[in-house]
Amino acid sequence: MIWFHEGRGTGFVLTATGERLAVDRDAFVGPAPVGRCAGLPVRFNVREDNGTRVATEVTMIEADQPRRARRRGRGGGF
Repeated sequence: MIWFHEGRGTGFVLTATGERLAVDRDAFVGPAPVGRCAGLPVRFNVREDNGTRVATEVTMIEADQPRRARRRGRGGGF
């Protein structure tokens, strides 16, 4: 995702080749992004609409949560 304006329901995504494609709220499979979304990974298809390429069937890709370090107890090995 490059950005998405919640109020307008429009935004832009970036293809792997660097092309900016417009995206509409109705193009999302599931909920559209809320809040800061720049840089979030998405998967989408491309459709030609009146001579303009647009993103369709957009899905947010769930990023794996980084593993957190385990805390050691007070009595261990120091």
